[in-house]
Amino acid sequence: MTNSVSIGGVRLGGGGPFLLVAGPCVIESQDNLRETAQGLKGMAQDLGIGLVFKSSFDKANRSSLSSYRGPGLIKGLPMLGAIKEEFGIPVLSDVHETCQVAPAAEVLDCLQIPAFLARQTDLLVAAAKSGKPVNVKKGQFMAPSDMSHAVGKMEKQTGFAGLSLCERGSSFGYHNLVVDMRSLVIMRGLGWPVLFDATHSVQLPAAQGGSSGGERHFVPALARAAVAVGVDGIFLETHPEPSKALCDGPNQWPLAQVKGLISDLLAIREAGKGSEGRFD
Repeated sequence: MTNSVSIGGVRLGGGGPFLLVAGPCVIESQDNLRETAQGLKGMAQDLGIGLVFKSSFDKANRSSLSSYRGPGLIKGLPMLGAIKEEFGIPVLSDVHETCQVAPAAEVLDCLQIPAFLARQTDLLVAAAKSGKPVNVKKGQFMAPSDMSHAVGKMEKQTGFAGLSLCERGSSFGYHNLVVDMRSLVIMRGLGWPVLFDATHSVQLPAAQGGSSGGERHFVPALARAAVAVGVDGIFLETHPEPSKALCDGPNQWPLAQVKGLISDLLAIREAGKGSEGRFD
């Protein structure tokens, strides 16, 4: 049994309930956040699962300088805070620099380290000291066992409130990712909960020149496989109209189809309980 983490009162890992971390890739507007949060909360209540709402106030690693990045820290954090207050659900967002950690921790229930920054020692240490749990995305360029170094950097810090590790695919040639399901087992062996990012794992990085493409139709297959292995939860970027999303539209999952997908995943999880080799 791994450690468990409390995200705004919602339990992740340690044999706890299935958790969904979901929301739009990037903050587009308050109305978009509200529509998505309302749909997700109703779905989570119907299915009896934990929910953490995710959206980025800044996407600092966009392919092109002209790509939409979001409203930024100063405008974006109050928008997430409003969602937290209105819907009573924990909120999560990325931090990219050490100077963002303190103000983000005042609003967010969980800080997220983007995959490209999973080896940035100063950022990992600052996030660990924030007093908030941290979700660390595994770099596309990293072996799952290498995440032990990220864990080691964080566990030793004063204020450490726990962490989760998130698989989001590994670089496979140019403009492509592949998921090695063994990664989920290896990272779970580091003692902390593991999430599977079902939407970034189908991304085609920079495949559209100035932006990334994606193969959304593979999301259910990969999510089902991850749940069959036994993850603690699923990370899913979702949008009411993915074709109109300002970031990562090709791999975001339609909001109206989230309930059906999660229902299927819960059935797989229930069917596999007690199976040899599972780790949930």
